[in-house]
Amino acid sequence: MNIGLAFSRNARRNPGGLASFGDSGSRTWAEVNDRACRLANLLIDRYGVERGDRVAVLVANRPEVLELVGGCAKSGAVYVGLNFRLGEPEYADIFDNCRPKVVLTDSELAPMTRRLTEGGDCVVIDIDDAGEYESQLSTASAAAPGIERTVGPGDHFCIVYSSGTTGRPKGILFSVGATLQHAAVAVSEYELTADSRWLIAIPHNSSMQITIAPLALLGGAIGFSDSRGFKPGRFADDVRANEVTHTFLVPTMLIRLLESDIGVDSIPTLRTIGYGSAPIAPDRVAALIERFGPIFVQLYGMAEVASIGTMLRKSDHALAAAGHPELFSTCGKESSTVMVRLVDEAGADVAAGQPGEIVFGTPHTMAGYYREPDRTSEVLIDGWMHSGDIGQWTPDGYLKIVGRKKDLIIRGGFNIAPTEIENILTLHERVREAAVVGLDDSEWGEAIAAVIVASGPHAPEPEELKLWCREHGLPSIKVPERIEIWPDLPRNAVGKTVKAEIRHVLSAPAAIS
Repeated sequence: MNIGLAFSRNARRNPGGLASFGDSGSRTWAEVNDRACRLANLLIDRYGVERGDRVAVLVANRPEVLELVGGCAKSGAVYVGLNFRLGEPEYADIFDNCRPKVVLTDSELAPMTRRLTEGGDCVVIDIDDAGEYESQLSTASAAAPGIERTVGPGDHFCIVYSSGTTGRPKGILFSVGATLQHAAVAVSEYELTADSRWLIAIPHNSSMQITIAPLALLGGAIGFSDSRGFKPGRFADDVRANEVTHTFLVPTMLIRLLESDIGVDSIPTLRTIGYGSAPIAPDRVAALIERFGPIFVQLYGMAEVASIGTMLRKSDHALAAAGHPELFSTCGKESSTVMVRLVDEAGADVAAGQPGEIVFGTPHTMAGYYREPDRTSEVLIDGWMHSGDIGQWTPDGYLKIVGRKKDLIIRGGFNIAPTEIENILTLHERVREAAVVGLDDSEWGEAIAAVIVASGPHAPEPEELKLWCREHGLPSIKVPERIEIWPDLPRNAVGKTVKAEIRHVLSAPAAIS
């Protein structure tokens, strides 16, 4: 089995079944498979795409993404889904790394793409240009290309580019076999069936293994929502109009949903909301469950293991809401097929109850960073993927994140995890989000600084927040010495807070008080 064959099977088994939906319309599996076959033959016959060649997709969220995935899979090409919210320098680095044979893009991004690939042999196709794309598809064969049946587990399937918070983006390469294995895990953990309808509300490039591949294997339906500015009302409208059953939201979206007047009656068909990618305060999760019920599934992992490492499942959320709120501060237990270890600097397992770096052992770990063996060997050691996160097991087997190795604040010889301070700050009713960083300090080694985003028009005063921290159990050495109120936190293209930028701003001479 492979993803290209799954499209053909879905078209045969359920030709009239809904495959994709969104603002520009919907298509059945018969229609999507027909277009995917035509695209595959177009790539092979007209543009010379061969097994293993990279085909990049640079478009905003739209239903056509599904046929583009299918066309790449059927041609034996390596699908390179790109985040449409990056900057031009990042795309330049990505194209230099993956060296695509073809880039499928849209009218908005085509001029930049042509400029960046000028002088090379890369073909740029604007799928909004009917005279170029649609006319070429119409003349291509609708028969499944023969290579579709020969693509196997060891072939390369896709490259997922990291968000690029630390240096240039890394191309995370996955095999067909790893993608299928991960898809099976996602089907189980998210309780997916052929009747599921998943709305992709984040950039589609982050959704291959968790959404697109699993639903393609099942023959379910995949929807695409504009992720450029999340609006709770529109989200609820999309859910109702398309009878959406599943989605995934990042914490910022969940907080906006919570701050709106959207209730469970506004999203009646929604059975599962996955969340992750960034921390969220435990009290916010408790409030979400109180309003919408235990329909939430938290995932923790990293892109290199296709994002699923541990899961705080629906049953865990229900248990937490029923009198065990401490579980909201954890990221659950290992997902099926995943092994998690906590190790010291030498790579040895730490003693029971002690913190250590989280490393993952999975059958769906990346093959490596594309064309970067040195960077691969730094993190993928003896088959174990090193996360850079520091974790600790609770007595009942839940994993708790206590910080990032690079984010730990060393103050007066003590290791201080920013997460602990951030969780206290976000307990305040007028604090929506908080980010804590360490700044150079001649006396203590590092000083603690916090940036908060207010919830509502009236932000709390810094001194009020310092008192709040002390009243909620933080020892004086952990209370931020400096607190600033910002309108928002800096984020990368997938919504993660960029602490390096916060440190840079707070450390700049003009910012030092």
